Amino acid sequence: MEKIRVGITGYGNLGKGVEYALENADDMELAGIFSRRSPEQINPRTSVPVYSMQQAEQMKDDIDVMIVCGGSANDLPVQTAQLAAHFNLVDSFDTHAKIPEHFSNVNEISKNSGKISIISAGWDPGMFSLNRLYSQAILPNGSDYTFWGPGVSQGHSDAVRRIEGVLNAKQYTIPSEEALNRVRSGEQPQLTVREKHTRECFVVAEKGADLDRIENEIKSMPNYFADYDTTVHFISKDEFEAEHMGIPHGGVVLRTGATGENQKHKQIIEYKLTLDSNPEFTAGVLVACARAAYRMNKEGLCGCKTLFDIAPSYLHPQSADELRKNLL
Repeated sequence: MEKIRVGITGYGNLGKGVEYALENADDMELAGIFSRRSPEQINPRTSVPVYSMQQAEQMKDDIDVMIVCGGSANDLPVQTAQLAAHFNLVDSFDTHAKIPEHFSNVNEISKNSGKISIISAGWDPGMFSLNRLYSQAILPNGSDYTFWGPGVSQGHSDAVRRIEGVLNAKQYTIPSEEALNRVRSGEQPQLTVREKHTRECFVVAEKGADLDRIENEIKSMPNYFADYDTTVHFISKDEFEAEHMGIPHGGVVLRTGATGENQKHKQIIEYKLTLDSNPEFTAGVLVACARAAYRMNKEGLCGCKTLFDIAPSYLHPQSADELRKNLL
């Protein structure tokens, strides 16, 4: 069987997760890792070759799909656009408000190059988005609810680490069980952000740092903590390394609706994720989308796509006949 040759751009937590995920994909193989760091600084788990980012274009005939594993704030808006001129690719761009702009930029480049680019693949945006779409289509008379966590918010954790006097920090987003239970009962409540989630911070501070100032800066931080009930714990470096080095996450998407005469029958759809490793799960979504990008481009399709545009059968390694036999 001819395997799909995959490249990884960026070798942080997500890139390493993609490397693991490809080991479970019998129809795919890792052909190379590309990094802005010196290749000598990268130590992949396998004997796959490592290249500098500047060498990527030279490898366009040796890579069927590139999985771009940079950050959404600064990396992906640039890297995805550059690589779309030469490769089929997948990224996990997750700045929700800027997805239309990112899509538009990448779509024009991908159409010109005759390649497929799948953007914003992951679990939110991504799998959660897809479940919101299915649920709204099935229950047009209803309300959507998304709860995140319990799990680590990497962006919020980084914001805390940037405060003067903070050596390290992790922030956990925790959904309100009371709010969840109200939604699961079919109540359709109007919930504020404070009613839906709480935030909990575990902070390692510098010796002699003003802990009251740090706590006040965290709790009053606009766009991150000011609108939430937030608890701050100051802990030792040893406790942090023993208890808070993982990257768990997850969440729930629900839609509650009503059907029938006088809308008397309650209907509830729920999709839940409980993840020990956020980047490794996201990597699994990216690898499935890489398979889809390859297949779609083989059929002559090009341009930018999202999970909304991908037939489910393109994501799965089995053939359409096998899927009808085994899963339908």
